[in-house]
Amino acid sequence: MKKTIKHPRFKLAFFLLLMALASGCKKETAKDQNKDVPAQEISSENNSPLSSWNDTKVKQDIIAYVKDVTNNESPNFIPVKDRIATFDNDGTLWAEQPFYFQLFFALYQIKALAPKHPEWKNKQPFKAVLENNMAELMKQGKAGLLQIVAVSHAGMSTDEFEASVSKWIGTAQHPTKKKLYKDLIYQPMLELVQYLQANQFKVFIVSGGGIDFMRAWAEDVYGIPKDQIVGSTLQAKYEYNNGKPVITKLPALDFNDDKEGKPVAIEKYIGKKPVFAAGNSDGDLQMLQWAASNKYKNFELYVHHTDSIREWAYDRKSPVGTLNKGLDEGKAKNWAFADMKMDWKVIFPDN
Repeated sequence: MKKTIKHPRFKLAFFLLLMALASGCKKETAKDQNKDVPAQEISSENNSPLSSWNDTKVKQDIIAYVKDVTNNESPNFIPVKDRIATFDNDGTLWAEQPFYFQLFFALYQIKALAPKHPEWKNKQPFKAVLENNMAELMKQGKAGLLQIVAVSHAGMSTDEFEASVSKWIGTAQHPTKKKLYKDLIYQPMLELVQYLQANQFKVFIVSGGGIDFMRAWAEDVYGIPKDQIVGSTLQAKYEYNNGKPVITKLPALDFNDDKEGKPVAIEKYIGKKPVFAAGNSDGDLQMLQWAASNKYKNFELYVHHTDSIREWAYDRKSPVGTLNKGLDEGKAKNWAFADMKMDWKVIFPDN
């Protein structure tokens, strides 16, 4: 008899490690990129931007900011080439409870590979995965999770990995919400991304999740191009393979795009400080600090998970998506907080 999945209070470090190791438009001319256009509104039934947001202070502040910095007569005007926005993914653009969704993908991968490995039925940590026994899996510690990552995310070509993620994201359902994972994106944040894009902001995802994992589906779901997605990476190797070039993913960490790694990644892959940054946890704090140091007028936004009915309510003590230091610093520095319960009319798109 299979055991049910249990959710013990495990060490967050294990999941940060897993996320760190886990990996898989119209072209503007130079003239277009420097062309000023007035602030645009996303069309809706009331012809207002951010229509899934309640008309509270945070919505008003976002719209006021965008109108100000896109007005070429304003002293706070930001040239198009410097309108960089960065968004975290897990807990900011889509949900992240009870575990980061990439972990569910890793478990799916193990189950998909199990028929080729009958020995896994009696071998940990694979036995725990096949029996849906999360408590036992956590007992395997760092070494066990490293094995799961090595088998589920490495040893295959980048094309094979992308195909596997695409298959999963198109069919897999969340264990309690009973929706596809890709349907658990936040409608208000999707509208915010579109609103910024309509006002010639270049929007990037900067996440601790695997870059190859996100690139397999995020462009279609969020409308953010693959080359504007930054995440944690595994090492990889190139082989010519008798005239057929292939890049193979290796079970070794290349870069951890979390906490202090986020500003480093922004500098490395984007080359400009963001003027708008959005996150939801302490893992995003350094990215928001980096944006706040911009010489241009900037905007820092925290998504605060306060709705236990429509989503989940958590912050300081949550083992996933902890918001503790960021909550204090954000309040002290008067950053914006999107209170899910108070500020959002709906959370997921089909609401």
